[in-house]
Amino acid sequence: MRVLGYSGLNGGLEFKRESFPGLDPRLHRFAQGYDSAAALVIDGEVVAAAAEERFTGEKTTGSFPVNAIEFCLAQAGLGPDDIDVLAHGFAYGEPAGSFGSTYSSTRFREVYSTGSQLALAEKFLPGRPWADRFRPVPHHLAHAASTFYPSGFEDSLVVVSDGMGESESLTVAVGRGESIEVLQTIPAMHSVGILYSLVTHHLGFVPFMDEYKVMGLAPYGDPQRYYDRFAAMVRLREDGTYTVPVLARDRTSFEHETHEGVLRELAAVLGPARLPGEPSTQDHADIAAALQAITEQSMLHVLRAARERTGLNRLCLAGGVALNCTLNGLVSRSRLFDDIFVQPASSDDGTAIGAALAADAAASSRAGRMSMPYWGPGFSDEELSAAAGAPEGCTVEDFATDAELAERVSELLAEGNITAWVQGRMEFGPRALGNRSIIADPRTEAMRDRLNEVVKERESFRPFAPVVRVQDAGDYFEIAPGTESRYAHMLFVTQTRAEQRDNLGAVTHVDGSARVQVLHPESNPRFFELISAFGRRTGTPVVLNTSFNLRGQPIIATPQEALRTFLRSKLDALVLGRTVIVKDVKGAPVLKAATNAQVATNGKVATNGKDGKDGKDGKDGKESIADVG
Repeated sequence: MRVLGYSGLNGGLEFKRESFPGLDPRLHRFAQGYDSAAALVIDGEVVAAAAEERFTGEKTTGSFPVNAIEFCLAQAGLGPDDIDVLAHGFAYGEPAGSFGSTYSSTRFREVYSTGSQLALAEKFLPGRPWADRFRPVPHHLAHAASTFYPSGFEDSLVVVSDGMGESESLTVAVGRGESIEVLQTIPAMHSVGILYSLVTHHLGFVPFMDEYKVMGLAPYGDPQRYYDRFAAMVRLREDGTYTVPVLARDRTSFEHETHEGVLRELAAVLGPARLPGEPSTQDHADIAAALQAITEQSMLHVLRAARERTGLNRLCLAGGVALNCTLNGLVSRSRLFDDIFVQPASSDDGTAIGAALAADAAASSRAGRMSMPYWGPGFSDEELSAAAGAPEGCTVEDFATDAELAERVSELLAEGNITAWVQGRMEFGPRALGNRSIIADPRTEAMRDRLNEVVKERESFRPFAPVVRVQDAGDYFEIAPGTESRYAHMLFVTQTRAEQRDNLGAVTHVDGSARVQVLHPESNPRFFELISAFGRRTGTPVVLNTSFNLRGQPIIATPQEALRTFLRSKLDALVLGRTVIVKDVKGAPVLKAATNAQVATNGKVATNGKDGKDGKDGKDGKESIADVG
């Protein structure tokens, strides 16, 4: 069966902006349907998947993912008429509820209804009618399917936690074979995910986008200072659930939409809100630490009760809360479960995969454990080399073998050069896992500071991640033998070994933690060879790995976008396949060269197969450099 899954709610943010003009734009973010994406699943196997933001340049967009869909279809050589089922990761029924109030009939009709989704499909995917092929999948079922079926487990506990689905914020289920059975839910009016986003807003960040910044700020704080105040906001129940009574501070219809009632309460309890752009203080770090602590406590409360109730010793996690890698690390260290799987695109983009897998559960249950999510647009070495061109102010070098390439790039890293690394097919999900990465020497705090300040242009408190070969993982990080596979997708925090912390200053956080990616040689041989070469050269087989994007920019998708971003940035080198481009002046943008190199391969998104060869050009990715730099 050929199933096309997609996520997002087209027009949700726009509808809210029109309905509530004049609000703080961050308050408009309290809407549903971000992270639109598409995924093509054929007989239970993910063939292609990509987020719409990678094609349009609009981060977290919820727009109907027409570009992502076109890519997925082209990747498999299919058209809309070849699809058996179109599955959507929401299933709203009329009337839909949020926090006890009814959505306006207009919003339901224009944004949430099956009719609105069918209208979008008919508009953007013309051909055979979609009505008989369309399947709305309940949101938390889509999340659950996205993690259970790719886990390879015969049975497991499945826990989904996010802001909200149609009406719930947390779901406890059991996955067995082809089936996923829901055992328990917590309604949206008691959402820890929404509370986390509200405190994100209180701390001056953007809700439903910047929660990871709060997680990064938390280790600088003292959780005890504000813990009692948060404990009054989240109350644990004997049945293994919890309530979030502070959310009841939203009393009017307007407050249900803007959460201004809760935000007033947060200001009264925690102190004045930080405005965007203001300096972060110790108070803010302490608030972030207490929020992280109460989130961890509430989730562990649910997991302990569910483990005892079901007796299951394997766990699958999904939903936006499952991207909290600090929480995931705590669950791992708790030893509640023998094995844990977190789907790497755990936020709403992953429901594109989940909706498709749920629509063909019989095949999906036989798919086995997923490896690396290299499901996006891909390019052969020849296409990547052609895109390099001959930019002014740079030296271009080509290498015949992976070993030669690895030696040269490891030399650049050891000399302190910050290098972008673009290979093969783009990753699906929010983490760059070795194909759309910025890499650097992990050994000094000075490298972390330089990356944050002049390349990524982001807050100084945010950490970077290390990538380490599987055979070295336990030597550098507190990773128990046999658990290395759970760290493959950069979704668990663990501790850097005490004796290694001075030698891993760029990737060890203030609390001694690290968000590790453990790399197996078969997962990405070329990246593995690079880390090996760096280890031979420096004695440290670990590389700093962060996503290849600049402030306000989604992770890059194409080599053309990679080159333009590189030339405008303060990156020192760019690797496209086996071609290495090095700026003649370290850290200097080469603005004049951008227009000379843009025509290299007409700016097309390739749609080649898994090995990156024999590709054919697809739709122009609508690449924009407006947000770059």
